[in-house]
Amino acid sequence: MTCQDLADFIIDYVEEKLPDVQRTTFEEHLAVCPSCIEYLKSYRTTKMVLDDLGCDAQERVPSEVPEDLVNAILAARKVAED
Repeated sequence: MTCQDLADFIIDYVEEKLPDVQRTTFEEHLAVCPSCIEYLKSYRTTKMVLDDLGCDAQERVPSEVPEDLVNAILAARKVAED
């Protein structure tokens, strides 16, 4: 599995919808790729924040919007609220 493959399957992984074989391959890649571990953490954090705000990330944030941009917007909102 490549890093791009991991990004393509991340939603199904987090939602526990990957078949066992793909899940095992996904986790094997995570075991050797610190960048993908960070990407997964970032994805989960973004999803949690959006869930807390009552947003559905799949419906409200188009897939072509870079995750870094979403994170920056959420961070700016948090600073503004503090």
